[in-house]
Amino acid sequence: MEQTSLTVGRAALRLALSETRMDEQILRKELETADIRSVAVDFGGQFIPSIPKIIEHAVIAAQRQGVVATNHIGEGAVIGATQEALEQLKRKATGLNVGGKIGIARCREHLSVAIYMGVGILHLNEIAVAMAHRSMPAQEETSYL
Repeated sequence: MEQTSLTVGRAALRLALSETRMDEQILRKELETADIRSVAVDFGGQFIPSIPKIIEHAVIAAQRQGVVATNHIGEGAVIGATQEALEQLKRKATGLNVGGKIGIARCREHLSVAIYMGVGILHLNEIAVAMAHRSMPAQEETSYL
C-alpha cells in the first residue's frame, strides 16, 4: 500500500499518544511492517528553556533508530519539523511546565513529527498537540546506523 504524508502523520501522532513504552514498541513493530520507520521520545521541563533539548533529543533518537541518516539532510528535516511543531505550541505553553512525547515517523520521502504534551502550573493541566511534515529524498546517500 502506498504511504502518503497523511499516513506518516497519523503514525507519528499515534506514537506521540502511546501511553507506555510497551505500547510504543508494539506500535513501532506494526509500523515497521508497513515500511514506516519510527521512534518516540519523552520530554519534560519548563517549555522555553527545554526547546533546544527537545530538538536535540528528537534528532539523536531519529538518527540512532535509523529513521534518518546521520547527515545534514536527515538532521535538518527532523530539526525543521520539530521546530515547526514546537512553534505551534508556544502560545499555549510559554512560561509553563510541559511534559509529553514526540513521535517521529518516516516512509520514503515523508517525515512527520508529532508532539503531544501536558501543559501546566501547579495542579492545573491543559493538553496540547502539534504536528509538522518535511519532505526529503526517498533514498539518502549515507547509510543508517
